[in-house]
Amino acid sequence: MRVTADLDLCQGHQMCQVEAPAVFGTDPDTDQVVVLDEHPDPALRPQVDAAVKYCPAMALAVTD
Repeated sequence: MRVTADLDLCQGHQMCQVEAPAVFGTDPDTDQVVVLDEHPDPALRPQVDAAVKYCPAMALAVTD
């Protein structure tokens, strides 16, 4: 799986970091998402899917 974030859409809600902290972080200077692990372990798929689902700005995507 590959995780991506669209920084043009990110509004800094940080829901992704709550759902999958091993995969998503926040840049303190821009208050936007940082993808910490672009190809996370498949065991993290449920957390990544939740982060994508609950992102208010719909700024995240996961592809296989």
